[in-house]
Amino acid sequence: MNAELPRFVLDAADTSAITQLILRERESRDLGRWDEMRECFFADSVVRLSWFRGSGADFVTGSIDMARRQIFAKHRLSPVRVVLSGDRAIARLVAIIDLPVQIKGVEMNLATYSRFVYRVERRNGTWGIVGFDAIYMRDELTAAIPGQSVATDLKEVLGFRASYRMLSYYLASQGYDVDSNLPGEDRQELVAALTKEIEDWAGSKG
Repeated sequence: MNAELPRFVLDAADTSAITQLILRERESRDLGRWDEMRECFFADSVVRLSWFRGSGADFVTGSIDMARRQIFAKHRLSPVRVVLSGDRAIARLVAIIDLPVQIKGVEMNLATYSRFVYRVERRNGTWGIVGFDAIYMRDELTAAIPGQSVATDLKEVLGFRASYRMLSYYLASQGYDVDSNLPGEDRQELVAALTKEIEDWAGSKG
């Protein structure tokens, strides 16, 4: 892009490119466009979520496996806030993860409220994802058909973190190892540590 353009024009173009990158990654995940999703991540990227920790490429592989197991998550996304810092940037948004599930034979809807935080970087003129983290807020489990209910073992449920309790409960029932030490509304020290890590990496606050 022409470096002689005003700074605000260049910044607006970068913000738009990063926003589209994040939306492309999430849409590709929801629609099963795996090659397109994989292209959003750099090879050395790191993803840290409830059920996964590893590279972006391995995250795509894990997402494919999850879909094959008939676990189909969809995402409702807020607008993306981008903070630029040269060739690095932080992108934040609020997301609701919608997951249709069956628990003890009852169809349920699991909604997990979270904040997604992406670290993106420009390499050879192209923006790509180098980090993807979630900060969990709360979740809720409701019957898909009004009037139905399911009885859960209180001891099993209370063993999980409040900020992503029902998500953890369901994923554990499907054989996933759930990371119980992720940032969440109930662990503000972990949120602060992640915020510092990301802002130190970007070299800016925002």
